Amino acid sequence: MDKVLILASIAPMIEGFNRPNIALLQKEGYEVHVLANFKDENTEAHERNKRFRNQLQLQGVTVFDIGICRNPFKVMNYKAYKEIKQIIDREAYAFIHCHSPIGGVLARLAAREAQKRTTKIIYTAHGFHFFKGAPLKNWMMYYSVEKWLSKYTDCLITINDEDYHVAQNKHFRAKKIEKINGVGINKTIFKPIDTELKNQRRSLQGYEKEDFLLIYVGELSKRKNQQLAISMMGRVVQTLPQVKLLLVGDGELREQYAQQIKDLHLEKNVFLLGFRSDVDKLMSISDLVLSTSKQEGLPVNILEAMGTGLPIIATDCRGNRDLIHHGKNGYLVGLEDEERLASYVDILYHSNSLRDDFGLKSLDYLEKYSIQSVMSQMTQIYQIVNYTPDSSLINSKETVKALIK
Repeated sequence: MDKVLILASIAPMIEGFNRPNIALLQKEGYEVHVLANFKDENTEAHERNKRFRNQLQLQGVTVFDIGICRNPFKVMNYKAYKEIKQIIDREAYAFIHCHSPIGGVLARLAAREAQKRTTKIIYTAHGFHFFKGAPLKNWMMYYSVEKWLSKYTDCLITINDEDYHVAQNKHFRAKKIEKINGVGINKTIFKPIDTELKNQRRSLQGYEKEDFLLIYVGELSKRKNQQLAISMMGRVVQTLPQVKLLLVGDGELREQYAQQIKDLHLEKNVFLLGFRSDVDKLMSISDLVLSTSKQEGLPVNILEAMGTGLPIIATDCRGNRDLIHHGKNGYLVGLEDEERLASYVDILYHSNSLRDDFGLKSLDYLEKYSIQSVMSQMTQIYQIVNYTPDSSLINSKETVKALIK
């Protein structure tokens, strides 16, 4: 049985984006190993990681807990590199599928010797740190590293148009450059519900049917830029006091955002809900989805909104603009355009028909982003990367036929 390794810097990257890949690989008959940092200074996050690790092991997955740091300049990453290299050299993987910037760097560096033998490397870029409008330092550092490491990449997977074209046009040296439609959305979980069930769920969560609920799901961070959404609420509630914003997720800026909410006297309108395992339920009781992110790969929260049939207002950044067609299933605003953001909330608040039209259009756009569609793409990639032609077919017409199969 061939072994494969799925590697990322932190466990939530595996849990959030790779569970379908793990199930797919096991179904295809591979022995699956997972490597990531399962430790976290936050007690709740550490316990979630521990539970996830136990779940993986019950599924028959071999788990390696390695101290990888998301900060590329930490010395602990050198130790992690040596540990990863030992594991790769020992296990002789058919291929390694790595994720996240640091995970991608460590995996490709550690697998150079194994790659000279038979191991193949797949790297999924969940949004390059160099993008249109990114600081020059991002291009100087991250672009240079990614282009250099592309020569150690058998297949580079991108998840949005901008990244795909950059990799192609900048002549990245990966043997194959592919674009897939994100990580997939489960349409049986994220789906529209009727008004009666919506009101019942609202009541259970402590909200009134007259409330107009905005929801933004994401890590509380500079990248996700929730401060803009909170600031916007200061404008909105002056004329629409029934509007409430649900901020779902944890992160390093939680205390800062809590203080901002207090300073703007928004305690009755903006709520920090922390990590939630019932995001689908919270989406289903909401009226509108927000994203004020500064950069995205292909945002899962927007895909979840589309699956739930909700209108969306989001910043005009890479990733968001792949999913939101301005004026058709939502609105795009400038990265710091608080006034326009507030005005679109007002417009959608006052138009049930427009909200319904936007939601229906999102459902129309959703099919190619379904988990079934994305897993079909991944199946083809895994099969092509791990394809080993019969030596008797080399330089023969049958080679082409075998590859097509």
